[in-house]
Amino acid sequence: MVKKIEILGLGAGDLEQLPLGVYKKLIGSSHLYLRTKEHPAVVELEKEGLHYTSFDSIYEKHDQFEAVYQEIVRILLDKAQSESIIYAVPGHPLVAERTVQLLLENSPKRQVEINIGGGQSFIDALFQSLKIDPIDGFQLLDGTLLERNQLQVDQHIFISQVYDQFVASEVKLTLMERLPDDYEVYIVTAAGSRDEIIEKVPLYELDRRVTINNLTSVYIPPVKDEQILLKSFSKLREIIAELRGPNGCPWDKEQTHESLKKYLIEETYEVIEAIDSGDIDHLIEELGDVLLQVMLHAQIGEDEGYFSIDEIIEVLSAKMIRRHPHVFGNVKADSSEEVLQNWQEIKKQEKGEAAKSLLEGVSKSLPNLVRAYELQKKAAKVGFDWQEITPALEKVKEELQEFENELKGTEEQMLLAKKEFGDLLFAFVNVARFLNIHPEEALFETNEKFIRRFQFVEEKVKGSGKAFEEHTLESLDRYWDEAKLKGL
Repeated sequence: MVKKIEILGLGAGDLEQLPLGVYKKLIGSSHLYLRTKEHPAVVELEKEGLHYTSFDSIYEKHDQFEAVYQEIVRILLDKAQSESIIYAVPGHPLVAERTVQLLLENSPKRQVEINIGGGQSFIDALFQSLKIDPIDGFQLLDGTLLERNQLQVDQHIFISQVYDQFVASEVKLTLMERLPDDYEVYIVTAAGSRDEIIEKVPLYELDRRVTINNLTSVYIPPVKDEQILLKSFSKLREIIAELRGPNGCPWDKEQTHESLKKYLIEETYEVIEAIDSGDIDHLIEELGDVLLQVMLHAQIGEDEGYFSIDEIIEVLSAKMIRRHPHVFGNVKADSSEEVLQNWQEIKKQEKGEAAKSLLEGVSKSLPNLVRAYELQKKAAKVGFDWQEITPALEKVKEELQEFENELKGTEEQMLLAKKEFGDLLFAFVNVARFLNIHPEEALFETNEKFIRRFQFVEEKVKGSGKAFEEHTLESLDRYWDEAKLKGL
């Protein structure tokens, strides 16, 4: 005997929407199973003597819908081993019906043949009820699995499986991440049937209006408001393309990868300043400025036909997956140290041939304090390093003495003093590394402290009624000490 499950759709609404062929099979079935009996057509079919087994009780057993669907599929495949059965679902079997997809995936293992019968999709009814042309573009999303990154708010969005107030609440919160709280949405129940209800509500009221109903969907009209669309990446890309386009900004059109280098450096340091200030709004703005630089470089690449932001994102995404096998693979890493070891090993494998030097990869474009720090880190990884801080401190004293010895005043000695000064800085960076102090950050904080204290001195000088030149160094030092006492 051929093991077989025939799947039929109950349509989107009442019995009048049911195709005659589907109706005959349902009435004539000896082994009919329903995912749920909560459907208008079932109520009417019962009056005509329909006999069935429903899986509604399984919903009470599990907290997650996926577990419900998995159990339904297991039962159906077990039953199919000894009988040919008909399984009926709301709407069309191949539209927003997870159990059908699971049956199609698992039936080959159980040697069960799956046949898909008719049934009207609720999508057709929604288009008709809301008078929407799908040619404009639309999304059909599952309310029980909805995520923010799925939303294309410039298209028609239909959210199905909004079974109850809990699902409606989760849908509402997700939508509110992209849309204003008072954005108008539609709750559509039993679309296309005589029991059809369409209600327009502000988004914040969505979960207050939805009641338990298997035939409820939510419709979100396309966003036309430019201010709302400013949150979308596609809108940013469109703006940058227009700035570089024929009717765009003369300055933006003139830029090249080379001309933009200095701006990327400046914006990066401004991000660091925003982080140090603790001002979140400032940080948001400065991160946006760094993103602007990335987008400009990407647009230049696209204009020249070499690459686009898509390639940048693709390469980055692939690298993140490849270099995080402890997250996306089966490699174990229980600490950040193990993560870094894995990262370095993967980088080495990616480069293929052995590097000419262990110090390769430290860019000459880095600020030299940072570059010294990174060079020392690379050398330390292969054991070229002291085991504790005392020799590093002694090296600083040695370099300081050599620097002082060259301060004799002749031109030749001053050239040597310059070299010794570099050695002194390099030795200080080594001490900082031992103490887990980043030299660039430490110097930045000192620069900021100097600015605060000097500005205090300026205010005191201004308040004294005398010019700077009229103050002795001793009096200026007193102002400086006063600034220190104030904690500046």
